[in-house]
Amino acid sequence: MLGRYVIPLAPFLLIGIHGIVSLFFFLSLDHEVRLLRRGSKRRHAAQEGATGELKTQLAELAARLLDAEGRAGVLVPPAPPQSGLNLNKRTQVIRMSRRGERAETIAASLRLPQREVELLLKIHGRVAYRSQEPLSKAANS
Repeated sequence: MLGRYVIPLAPFLLIGIHGIVSLFFFLSLDHEVRLLRRGSKRRHAAQEGATGELKTQLAELAARLLDAEGRAGVLVPPAPPQSGLNLNKRTQVIRMSRRGERAETIAASLRLPQREVELLLKIHGRVAYRSQEPLSKAANS
């Protein structure tokens, strides 16, 4: 009797069991999707809040940048260039030249370029020559 009722109903029982198992998996899948959507919405809301904060900070930085550019637009005169040869070294070059030392030895002892020493002596010689001209003309008159 078991074989008579069970065997013909077996395919229908298997289809029913398969349907129940499928419905269970479908409902659990639907539950998981809802949980993921809630988590996604929370993360999206948190990201929107962080984006709002970043936009506010960016606007503040842009305002500060404009303010700094406005202040930097004020022209400040550049510092005057410094002479490569300070007054002490100039004086030493002239003194050593008056003692009869040559430009090469002066440059070596003061650690200056030889051309710079030669130029300084040449300029000093012309200035000294010009300052003596009026005296000699006045003495001749």
